[in-house]
Amino acid sequence: MTQAGQCIPNLRTSMIWIKKNGLARFAPMNSASDPAEGIELEGHDLETNPKLQARRDLAFLVLAGLFLGTLGMLNILGLTRFLELGHIGPWPIVVAVGALPYPITFLCTDLISEIWGEQKASQLVWVGLLLNAWVVLILWLGGLLPGLPGASEQTFFEIQRLAFGAVGASMAAYLAAQFIDVRLFHFWKQFSGGKALWLRNNGSTLVSQLVDTTAVVLISHYAAHVLPIRTGEPVLPQLGAFIASGYIFKATAALLDTLPFYWLTGWLRRWLRVPGAGAELEG
Repeated sequence: MTQAGQCIPNLRTSMIWIKKNGLARFAPMNSASDPAEGIELEGHDLETNPKLQARRDLAFLVLAGLFLGTLGMLNILGLTRFLELGHIGPWPIVVAVGALPYPITFLCTDLISEIWGEQKASQLVWVGLLLNAWVVLILWLGGLLPGLPGASEQTFFEIQRLAFGAVGASMAAYLAAQFIDVRLFHFWKQFSGGKALWLRNNGSTLVSQLVDTTAVVLISHYAAHVLPIRTGEPVLPQLGAFIASGYIFKATAALLDTLPFYWLTGWLRRWLRVPGAGAELEG
């Protein structure tokens, strides 16, 4: 154990628990580093080992892979089919099939924000944007190169048309919503001093999902013209119905993932040895 403000002797095999802005954070120390000025050190010596680091790397890769895989699936499925999931009075709840797995992305970024911190979550959001661009590039290249003579190409070009509309809309909405989600998550985390998991989980996701749903619907209609709008009827009420339906679905999913978020956060903290309310891994 060390006293507050002292360095740890075994610098190559130890980590220190630092507190800054009211939040705990683990950070590796080496022979050339000293605690930053104004950071309070608490006596918490954690011996690292290859197996622990491997667990942390594996957990991050699983969450990042689930996040990126869901994004890729969303961009391909996108607006290829619309589902009617029920009614609220006379109003149907209509959701694009690509939106079904999308709430999982917010759960993944919330878990990464909680355990690894805002920087890692923001980096993942940027990688997701590159994935969107990669999907667009391959779809564009697939339509540009010559096809096999006599082979039917109708399916591909229909998917390409719908995917271009979905990706174009989702890229703008994705950036706005995901960065809002990450920023609000850490705002509520600092506000509560690392407590009240439910507040940062729902307080970030419910706002960011509204931004995402509104942006996707409006861009899909006014820029890409890929929404199934009924001709001869007023457009704005139909767009409002799409926004309301999508948000009801996503908000419900966000509220339902509160208990899984609590359980996964507690399990990851034990498995990855990240104790303390709000503590984060760093480096």
